[in-house]
Amino acid sequence: MTDFSSFDGKKPEVHLYNTMSGKKEIFEPLEDNKARMYCCGPTVYNYVHIGNLRKYIFDDLLRRVLEFFNYKVIHQMNITDIGHLESDADEGEDKLEKEAKKKGEDVISLARFYEKAFFEDTAKLNILKPNIISRATENIDCMIDLIKRIEKNGYAYMSNGNLYFDVMKKKDYGKLARLSLDKLKAGARIDIDSSKKSPYDFVLWFTKSKFTNHILNWDSPWGEGFPGWHIECAAMSIKYLGEQYEIHTGGIDHIPVHHTNEIAEAEAAIGKSWVKYWLHSEFLVLDKEEKMSKSKGNFITLSNLIEDKIEPLTFRFICLNAHYRKKMIFSTQSVHGGQNSYWGFKEKIITIKEMCADRIEMIEKTYREDPEKLYAEYIANTNAVNHYYSFRNALADDLNSPIALASAFNLLKDNSVKSETKYALALIFDAVLGFEINRFERGSLNEEQKNLIEMRDKARAAKDFLKADEIRQILLEKGVILQDTESGTRFFKE
Repeated sequence: MTDFSSFDGKKPEVHLYNTMSGKKEIFEPLEDNKARMYCCGPTVYNYVHIGNLRKYIFDDLLRRVLEFFNYKVIHQMNITDIGHLESDADEGEDKLEKEAKKKGEDVISLARFYEKAFFEDTAKLNILKPNIISRATENIDCMIDLIKRIEKNGYAYMSNGNLYFDVMKKKDYGKLARLSLDKLKAGARIDIDSSKKSPYDFVLWFTKSKFTNHILNWDSPWGEGFPGWHIECAAMSIKYLGEQYEIHTGGIDHIPVHHTNEIAEAEAAIGKSWVKYWLHSEFLVLDKEEKMSKSKGNFITLSNLIEDKIEPLTFRFICLNAHYRKKMIFSTQSVHGGQNSYWGFKEKIITIKEMCADRIEMIEKTYREDPEKLYAEYIANTNAVNHYYSFRNALADDLNSPIALASAFNLLKDNSVKSETKYALALIFDAVLGFEINRFERGSLNEEQKNLIEMRDKARAAKDFLKADEIRQILLEKGVILQDTESGTRFFKE
């Protein structure tokens, strides 16, 4: 592992905002230099929307930042392919089974289809694949084992065919949301289940679900059935990461119910504090500040963006330009503005690469084989060092990606820094930003494309901007992206 953060011997402390404490805290691993992180994954009953993908970009940023600071990251993510009912309150149908019935397809086959689509989307966004991917249906054994421990410790009861968690036995229930039991709302719990001792209790194991003929069932000490959704993440993370680990992530919507219930289950079983740091990403909302929802049918997928000629990495760029704890408003205007900014970033990188083309191979080889040498030979004792400090310090301050990205732009615009130094440092920055700038290239034009650019230049000179815009759009349809600069029109190909 390369410690990109301590070339100068002045490695800063990493601060992360812990939802549990409500403040930024210094990241201190529980064990050696490890950073074990469990990230709530998709329920694979449909395509993920861009609101979901913002959260996975956040997870990726967190992992890359920790690796940048030389922590040994073990990244686990679940695949929920059973037990996630329509309501977090154990009401409604299993989302996956409902979709399978509607489509007339096998449940597992449908789950694997959407799981594959999910990883295809994340690959397009340069999101690193987790070290551990745990499917719920393949880990029923550890869920049953954890439920047994919960029951043995006196936190569970059987009622009307289902095994419930007794919330009133867990005196600090709701501590993540910092709400007492008498104030805690039941999330989507509209109908009070008469089988529960308390309306806040939730199902650990279903033998009689709230609907009939559940397709996937397993034998258990409580009868044939299936697990509740909340137990899945608690059990699988303990199985693979240990009874105590460093980080658990999710969206802010997971705080009041899902993560609250996970904590109650895990700590009732293990008898001690569970996860040290809880990190949550804010929503991506539509321009009318409406949260995307599959149930509402108002969601946008990555494929929708691609169909609209928006590059996937444009979306990554837009997400990194907003702090993960800030609500991100998505609109046609913002996405096209983000695309232009990303293209500007890409153009600057390509131009720099062209200016030091004869040294590119050596710079990249040194980066791969000896980053410390790269820093010493190209970056140290140059004006680029201040950009390095700015970038590094931003990351250490609760993953401040907007400032880090601005530091990268400032580097690229700094005329006092040589092109080879810019590229060397940009490669180090890209370990976190994740754009794979080594793949950026201008490409070549055919005669038709050259002629269209020439026609557009003439239209611009004649101030016929309508025609110029029409030609720009034609070229865009052909995969040619134009950038108007002070030195003239430049291009690169998708």
